[in-house]
Amino acid sequence: MSDTVSSVSAAALTPLVIGPLLLKNRFIKAATNEGMARGGVPSKQLVKFHADIAAGGAALTTVAYCAVSRDGRTFPDQITLELQTLAHLRALTDAVHEQGGAVSAQITHGGCFTFLADLSTKRPLSASGGFNKIGLMSGLYFKQQMNHSDMHRIANEFASGAKLAREAGFDAVEIHMGHGYLLSQFISPLYNKRKDEFGGSIENRMRFPVMVLKHVLDAVGADLAVICKFSVTDGVSQGNSADDGAQIARILEREGAHLLVLSAGMNAESITTMFGSSFPAENRASVTNPIVKAAMFIQQFTEKKVDFRELYLLEHSRKVRAAVKMPLAYLGGIKSAAGVDQVLAEGFDTVAMGRALIFDPSLVNQFAEGTNSVSACTSCNRCVAMMYTEGGTSCVLGQPGDPVLNKQAAAAM
Repeated sequence: MSDTVSSVSAAALTPLVIGPLLLKNRFIKAATNEGMARGGVPSKQLVKFHADIAAGGAALTTVAYCAVSRDGRTFPDQITLELQTLAHLRALTDAVHEQGGAVSAQITHGGCFTFLADLSTKRPLSASGGFNKIGLMSGLYFKQQMNHSDMHRIANEFASGAKLAREAGFDAVEIHMGHGYLLSQFISPLYNKRKDEFGGSIENRMRFPVMVLKHVLDAVGADLAVICKFSVTDGVSQGNSADDGAQIARILEREGAHLLVLSAGMNAESITTMFGSSFPAENRASVTNPIVKAAMFIQQFTEKKVDFRELYLLEHSRKVRAAVKMPLAYLGGIKSAAGVDQVLAEGFDTVAMGRALIFDPSLVNQFAEGTNSVSACTSCNRCVAMMYTEGGTSCVLGQPGDPVLNKQAAAAM
């Protein structure tokens, strides 16, 4: 029996053009909330986290959840794209570039998916008003339907956030349209109950997300890759299906997005659809935030047990691949060189990886050199809860994040 380890195919290591950006290979570090921005300021630990990903061979690493306004945060300790964070974001992008990688800012707004106590509005904004099930844990029991003025203001906030990302040295922005955040609240019939031109059909539900995309493309599209991440399927019967996801992709292609990242699921309703496996009870032990801990406790009774399998979103994503010609990033359980090669052979342009690169940031180099062909990541999902620890997101099987670095602002001397 041979002990030879196969490397990824040459196709995985070829460059790819995404809008104005040239990627050196087909590997993207997917956005995974890091817990490394105390008070909204990026930390030295966040710089190290993404620089390590770049040094490990990924062409593009994605900085998770950069809120386009203070109201757009879900928790206080998240990056907000404003002048006070600019120097710290520049320290991060410089470090990634020094390691030969490119870096993307995931720009987003939580809408009614927020646990903030200091919103500027009495109720969190969303596609529709009324009862806010997300707010059961935080006392934000009702949400407010956005009007046209709100939409134009927030679309401009996305554009301003993208401009600040460009000034900070980012190579791309990823507009988050999935997982139950604000833009997803318009796209999904689970949240969008409007009777006007922004509700009803998929074309109508996409009007506000398309407005945001156009604003961002006009602001930075000539200089930065403009990526859209969305849920191909909501993972629940009343939500969008993969056939709906294909239609959403056609609209985003028509409107000029440079790349689509194909995720799935919703934070509240279908977390196992997103991660492809159930969350262990041990996750609650890592969480200090009482709201999140309570939500995880309830979630164990509402989600059925799901065992992980590699490429768990491939069946859904194939429908999008068949529907559009634009570049697509497959996301969902890639752990092996064989999995990478299969996805690329089926016509996807890039692969986005999360947990496997948290487990080992150097995995891409190992795949390229043929020193490893399968990640030892167990897909236990315990890294998700680690974002609430002092050192931020890390794998429970390895070294935890450095709590000292995580208290130091990225640009501090």
